[in-house]
Amino acid sequence: MKTDLTDGPRTEVQTESDPCPTNRDHVEYVGMRVGDRAVVLNLTEHERLAPDRSLDLIRQSLSGFEWGDTGSGSAQLACELLLDYYDDEAVASQHYIQFCDDVVSQLECTGPANCWHLTGNDIEAALADCNEHHALTPDGGIPSSSLPANWSVVNRTDRTVFQRRDIDHYVVLGEGSTEWLIVLCAQGDRAYPAPLDHRTLPVGTTPAPAVQELVTESNNLVEPEEEA
Repeated sequence: MKTDLTDGPRTEVQTESDPCPTNRDHVEYVGMRVGDRAVVLNLTEHERLAPDRSLDLIRQSLSGFEWGDTGSGSAQLACELLLDYYDDEAVASQHYIQFCDDVVSQLECTGPANCWHLTGNDIEAALADCNEHHALTPDGGIPSSSLPANWSVVNRTDRTVFQRRDIDHYVVLGEGSTEWLIVLCAQGDRAYPAPLDHRTLPVGTTPAPAVQELVTESNNLVEPEEEA
C-alpha cells in the first residue's frame, strides 16, 4: 500500500454497516528515528503517540513501536494508530493484525526528512479493505460466545486468527486441500512467532473443538489477567 501524502479529496468508506465511522478532518501521522528510538507523531494534534493506551488492549511490545515488519513492535503501533484515529477499542482489537500486515509492515523512512507519512485516507482505505474480506471461520467471523472473554476472532484474507487479548498468544486456522491446520503460536519479542502446539483435521470436520482445545491450553499455560 502506498503511504505517500496526497492532496486528493477524503475517501468516503462509511456505510450503514461500517463499524469504523469517523468525522475527523484531515489527519496525518509521521514516523522517524531519533537515535535508536522509533518516534511517531500525530501532526494534526501536535502529539507524540505512546503505547500506553494500546498496551491496555493488547500487550504485543512493552519496549515500544516499530514498523517495516510484522513483529510485535509493528503490531503495537498498528493498534495504537487505530485507537488514536478511531477512538474505538473494538475496531482496534479486531483489525490491528490485518492493519499491521497490510500497512505498518510496509512503512519505511524515506525522503530528505528520512521519515514515513500516513494519512487518515490511508487508514480508512485499509480498514475498508479489511471489512471486505470474508475468511472462513467456525463462528461466522464475529466474536464467539463459545470463546473465553480474553479471546477474539480476526478475519484475514488467507486465514483466520483467534487473538488472545491479554498476551500475545494466538491460534491460526488454515484450510488446506485435504485438512485443517490449526496452530497455537506465541510472538513475544521474537521476529517470528513460535508454535506451541497444533492440530490437524480433515477439511470436512468442523475445526471449532480443536480451536477450543488450543485456546484452553493457552489459558492454562498463562492464566488470563484478572480485570481490575
